Amino acid sequence: MAKIGELYQTADWKLEKHVPVIECPDSVGAEEVFDVKVSLGKEVAHPNTTEHHIRWIRLFFKPDNDKFAYEVGSYEFAAHGEAVAGANQGPVYAHHSAVAGVKIKTSGTLLATALCNIHGLWEAAKPIKVG
Repeated sequence: MAKIGELYQTADWKLEKHVPVIECPDSVGAEEVFDVKVSLGKEVAHPNTTEHHIRWIRLFFKPDNDKFAYEVGSYEFAAHGEAVAGANQGPVYAHHSAVAGVKIKTSGTLLATALCNIHGLWEAAKPIKVG
């Protein structure tokens, strides 16, 4: 029986359009608010069509020396060009990126996960230091 962790795929985001890209400072001050941007397709564009799109991105923080990760945010993308007139005829498309204001008390790792409606679950991680 498969476990959820076994379903996540990863790769170099510079070569693979499905891997979340986490952009933020490498280090921050304790309890300093900073922005974390998570997107897909930074180097290799990911389609955003009715047939092939990113459904959601989730951002987590796992403190060093802690067993658990904490969810920072969940970002759903619901508009992919659907319309009564047909696929890709709609007036609006949601772009697969999100920005969260975050503050942390300790060093750890930011983790991002994303779901492509065709190619499944993807993940990425970025360490961040408090100093």
